[in-house]
Amino acid sequence: MNINDYILEEIKALKLKDTVKDAQSLFKNYPITHFPVIENDKLLGSFAEDDLQTIENKEDELVSYAHLLNSFFADEKATVLELLKIFADNDTNVIPVLNKERNYIGYYDLRDVLDVFSTSPFMIEESETLIIEKLEEDYSMSEVTQIVESNGGKLLGLYISERNEGAAQITLKIVSEEINEIMHTFRRYDYKVISTHENDIYLEDLKNRSEYLQKYLEM
Repeated sequence: MNINDYILEEIKALKLKDTVKDAQSLFKNYPITHFPVIENDKLLGSFAEDDLQTIENKEDELVSYAHLLNSFFADEKATVLELLKIFADNDTNVIPVLNKERNYIGYYDLRDVLDVFSTSPFMIEESETLIIEKLEEDYSMSEVTQIVESNGGKLLGLYISERNEGAAQITLKIVSEEINEIMHTFRRYDYKVISTHENDIYLEDLKNRSEYLQKYLEM
C-alpha cells in the first residue's frame, strides 16, 4: 500500500491575504487542528486552530499573524512511522506534504495514516508481543533477532519502546508456538522479560516455589 495515495487536496490551502474569518470558518467546518498557508505553491507554515480562535478582529488578514505560523511538514517519500512521529511531535492531525521541488502538494490526515498503520501485517497478523529489557551497552538487535529465530520464531518487527537509567526496553512482535522457549533463552542471555504472558513456565515455577516456601515457613 502506497502512503502517497492518501495525500489529500480536499481543503484548499490558506493564503496570507485570507482573513481571520476565512480561517476560523475553515476550522469550524473541518475537524482539523492546523492548516497550511502557501504562497506561489511554497509552504509558509501552518496556523493552529487554538491560536486563530483567540483573535477578535476577524477582518484582519492572516499576514498580520504570520508570527503564529508553525513550521512542520513531510516530504512525499516519508514513511508511515516518520509521519506518526511528526503528528505526535506537533500535536496535530494534519501534516502538509512537499514534493522534491519543495512545493506544497497536499496534506495527510492523521486518521488515514493510522488506518494504514493499523492494517499493516505488523499490527494484524496473529502474534505475541514480547517486551524485554537489558542495559543499552549489553544488547544488540542482531542478538535479539538470533534468539527469536533460533527458537523457531518469526520476527514481524521490533523497536526500542523505552529508555530508563541506562537500560533499554525492546518491544517485539513475534509469531511463535514456543514463546516460552524464546523467553527462557532471553533470560539465559540476561534479558529481563517485562511483559506478562499466560502460562509463562518460568513465572509459574517461581510462584510454585514461593508457595512451597510459604507453606514450609508456616509449619
